[in-house]
Amino acid sequence: MQTREILEQLQNGLISVDEAESFFKRAPYEEMGFAKLDTHRKVRSGFAEVIFCQGKTDEHLREIFGRIYEAEGEVMGTRASREQYEMLRDAYPQTDYDEVSGIIMISKQKELVGRIAVCTAGTADIPVAEEAARTAEFFGSYVDRIYDVGVCGIHRLLAQLDRISAANCIVAAAGMEGALASVIGGLADKPVIAVPTSVGYGASFGGVSALLTMINSCANGIAVVNIDNGFGGGYIATQINRMGVRNG
Repeated sequence: MQTREILEQLQNGLISVDEAESFFKRAPYEEMGFAKLDTHRKVRSGFAEVIFCQGKTDEHLREIFGRIYEAEGEVMGTRASREQYEMLRDAYPQTDYDEVSGIIMISKQKELVGRIAVCTAGTADIPVAEEAARTAEFFGSYVDRIYDVGVCGIHRLLAQLDRISAANCIVAAAGMEGALASVIGGLADKPVIAVPTSVGYGASFGGVSALLTMINSCANGIAVVNIDNGFGGGYIATQINRMGVRNG
């Protein structure tokens, strides 16, 4: 729980002074030997810690997943395999898994606020876009998915400008030459988070060509995250969306 939630529960008589005091006495992280859970991250940044599942042993992942769920009432992991999902589902049957994005979660029911447009150049970019979209939704943002609007059929993008312009920010996921972010940045009056993907033929160098195009864009208002980093794009989009909701 966040500090404000604790104080509100204390004020409303839902918890005792001793229970509130015990919360504030906790260490800023929980020592697990193989991991140090950042239990105060949500207090500092507004977002609880998210698990990067790839490369973790089943035992470590199960322990981390359970501890965060116990502390927050919800938990999310990225880059999870189906085998990891099935292992966690045995312990937590309510666990949800999306095979497209590789995101695994137990999520609280929440109102989705604001608007983020998540766009892709092609259908092959959807896994990265879905990582961004599901991250934003987990953190409480409403997401409008606008897929397969790449520049080789630019009329498809132009037909969606009303939807794109209605968003507080835009995520543009593209591989190949990565031009989608520049085009959207030149048409929209909202910040664009460019997510280069590793989609492409040999000289795309696993997404490096798209990354360089996005970094060198002449359009203003574009920020770039790492190759295939849908999570990073969705996280930043949520921060921007939250500011838009507060100031709207």
